[in-house]
Amino acid sequence: MFFEQIYDKTLAQASYMIGCQVSKEAIVIDPKRDVDTYLEIAKANNLSITHVAETHIHADFLSGSRELVELTGAKLFLSDEGGADWQYEFPHIGLKDGDIITIGNLTLEVLHTPGHTPESISFLLTDHPATDKPVMFFTGDFVFVGDVGRPDLLEEAAGVTGSKDIGAQQLFESLKLFKALPDYIQVWPGHGAGSACGKALGAVASTTVGYEKIRNWALQYEDFESFKTELLRDQPEAPYYFAMMKKLNKVDRPLLTEVPNHPTLSVEEMPEGAILVDTRNKVEFAKGHLPKSINIQNNNSLANWAGWMLTYDKPLILVADASAREEITRKLMRIGMDNIKGYITEIGDELIHTSIVDAEFIKHHLENDSSILLDVRNAIEYKKGHIKGSKHYFVGHLAKNLPNFEKDQLIIIQCQSGDRATIATSYLEKEGFTNVKNYSGSMVDWLAQGNPVV
Repeated sequence: MFFEQIYDKTLAQASYMIGCQVSKEAIVIDPKRDVDTYLEIAKANNLSITHVAETHIHADFLSGSRELVELTGAKLFLSDEGGADWQYEFPHIGLKDGDIITIGNLTLEVLHTPGHTPESISFLLTDHPATDKPVMFFTGDFVFVGDVGRPDLLEEAAGVTGSKDIGAQQLFESLKLFKALPDYIQVWPGHGAGSACGKALGAVASTTVGYEKIRNWALQYEDFESFKTELLRDQPEAPYYFAMMKKLNKVDRPLLTEVPNHPTLSVEEMPEGAILVDTRNKVEFAKGHLPKSINIQNNNSLANWAGWMLTYDKPLILVADASAREEITRKLMRIGMDNIKGYITEIGDELIHTSIVDAEFIKHHLENDSSILLDVRNAIEYKKGHIKGSKHYFVGHLAKNLPNFEKDQLIIIQCQSGDRATIATSYLEKEGFTNVKNYSGSMVDWLAQGNPVV
């Protein structure tokens, strides 16, 4: 048997290629959208991708299943569980609980595991030349290492009222099925630490059923109400782009079968109405940047913050080093942000800078005037400890609702280590706030100096 996990650190998302080395056939489960990765793996291992499958209608990335089918002619296997409202709206082979997918000497048994979503399925793999007992369990967003898939995303991100209570009950029942599996079975989930699809995901790539029975908090509850209370408590904010992913992964849409090569533009060639996104390091951005540009750094969080701060209906112009263009394009296409008009690699000299302040500046102004210290971390972080006198406003919410402050009021922005503060500072300046300061050291610097929090 051939097996490889393909892990996208930028979205903490795992996909899998499993192949029979006798028949030379392979299946890909939950592929990301830049599918050339799978084609290269298949070629290097003398395999043909003949099957593609998904565990559910994804919310956090745009699936590459249809692109992969378009390029390979593979059969597409998708859930037909969950009821009429949770059916894929394009041709596929429908899967129900108990169905079997055969790839050479391998079989994948379909288990309906609702909770995270109504149509969610998992795949139980048997490698028949080795054993007639299942050995691997591909759980998608059902069970993670140390956590389970949150059932509130449909309500929080897609507006399906009341779905989190139903999902919690379904998940509680699905976990009984999981507990009944043999302890030795390997568990390969759809996400790792950093994903917003749960609140306590582990950082290791895989686990076992037996290990999760011991350490996974969600498997320790016998009482549903206690389970539900803990399940729904302190879940991370759901990024705005999740609603778009739910739609695009369900309906027919244009396919993108290769990574686009976008043109290089000059500052003068920027189209009217485009959103200008500067992907450089926050320090370089602070030293000098184009007016009305938003700083979303090209790191592992680029796609996440782009999904929070940018819209799908306006063209994007990206400021980046020439060598980073393909990498950035890949990250954005994974969440369906295809409306890129070009890259600016030379920004010239007519720049503005960010006003950076320190802890002493904050102490002085909090004591002596009506300035606002705005903590843009998430609600859980703020609740655990914040600077006395600060106001909380999560950075991701700026894109839909600006705070009700005067545009010329002194606003000092801080987060945990400076990245989110830079996003928030640049966004407020783009929206016309004229007296914004960035405490780039943020909580890390504040605590390092021994300053108190409440």
